[in-house]
Amino acid sequence: MLLEVAANSLASARAAQAGGAGRIELCTALELGGLTPSYGEIALVREQVALPLYVLIRPRAGDFLYGDDELETMRRDIAACSSLGCDGVVIGVLDAEGQLDMARCRVLVDAAQGMGVTFHRAFDLVPDPSRALEDVIALGAERLLTSGGARSAFAGAERIRALIAQAGDRLTVMPGAGITPGNIATVAKLTGAMELHASAKRSHPSGMRYRPDDALDMGTGETRTDGDEVRALLAAWAAG
Repeated sequence: MLLEVAANSLASARAAQAGGAGRIELCTALELGGLTPSYGEIALVREQVALPLYVLIRPRAGDFLYGDDELETMRRDIAACSSLGCDGVVIGVLDAEGQLDMARCRVLVDAAQGMGVTFHRAFDLVPDPSRALEDVIALGAERLLTSGGARSAFAGAERIRALIAQAGDRLTVMPGAGITPGNIATVAKLTGAMELHASAKRSHPSGMRYRPDDALDMGTGETRTDGDEVRALLAAWAAG
């Protein structure tokens, strides 16, 4: 049983570690589905957090159809992760038909140079999950993060279970999206998964004492991983 936590900052990564997480997926902009964090953030987390560290490689929000400049940006971000001693990266590129773009994905896998590779939830947008799973395995990825093509891992549990059966021991299928202390044990039972992914986040109010009358929806606080929420997830999973 391993809980991977999507941490959106150094503070989140520290909280995840304190709460008992088994691995960190470091990103920023969780509200956009996650983007690549800065070099400085990655370096600080690598220096201060002992957990295995995987970094999300996603240069922008939106779809997963990337041009040459974006591909080169991702390749260089992976090189930076390697130089900082990260344990792995989290990638995903699709073509215009929704299939895995194998040529571009291979560029990123080759850039990882021995780091672990997780294929992210771009997978949930493919037209044929069974075929796409074989493509992910052919790339040499060690792990697939998926909600089973649904809005949550709970809703997609049946498909996730089928993907786990298809993958066998060739790849780890890790359910993620909408996992809470209230459903984590059920998701684990329904899917048979041994690794789960959650953000374990809570909203934290801003420390600003001065706020203009019209705050323009800025300066209202932040959302980050909470150590107690991580502990609650793990306790609920163990109890289930």
